[in-house]
Amino acid sequence: MYVLIGGAGLVGLGLAQRLIDMGHTVAVVDVDPIACRYARERLGVMAFEGSAVSTEVLLEAGIRKADALAAVLRDDALNLAMVTLAKHYGVRHILARMRHRDFAEPYRIAGATHVINAIDLAVSTMANAIEYPQVESMMHFEQGQIEVLKLALAGNCRVVGRSVVEIAQDPRFPSGSLIIGYQPHPHMDLVIPNGNTVLEPGSTILVVTKPGSMHENFGFY
Repeated sequence: MYVLIGGAGLVGLGLAQRLIDMGHTVAVVDVDPIACRYARERLGVMAFEGSAVSTEVLLEAGIRKADALAAVLRDDALNLAMVTLAKHYGVRHILARMRHRDFAEPYRIAGATHVINAIDLAVSTMANAIEYPQVESMMHFEQGQIEVLKLALAGNCRVVGRSVVEIAQDPRFPSGSLIIGYQPHPHMDLVIPNGNTVLEPGSTILVVTKPGSMHENFGFY
């Protein structure tokens, strides 16, 4: 895919590096010549110096052929303008980093297919990591409306030795939660469990749940 990134700050450059590692073709746009030079020399991506909301710069950067665009500029108003231009030029996948919630609906109206509130997600993740250190990792989807938790099962955990269907039928099992992944041992691949999958001590599970259900989940497991 050809991905155009507006903004060569820490997020923009980090995203560019990850996409390059995944085999995509990446171009960044930023007004900072030093950031652009770094992107070219250190990351090996195309970098266009200029405003990411300038039609001339965006056309030079190849916005018409972009499969995806990420607006990660320092200001929501600028990101909103970039999203609007990306929609105008027919970009199919448009991502925007949102700083203030007031921009959520404007981003959607402008044509963003994904809006990511990085600050809220970071705060939520850190708070949960402090309160629930047992969680190995946490992922958020749909603007934090869904959470996926990676949990290691201790030998005395109430779900050890029980099948997934038995766990789901337990009246104490948190409503709105679902076990979607299972790793029997650290050296084994993660698999999608079925109802007959029995959870072993020392294994790891992925649980999809709703925000606010963290305490309920830990009370059960």
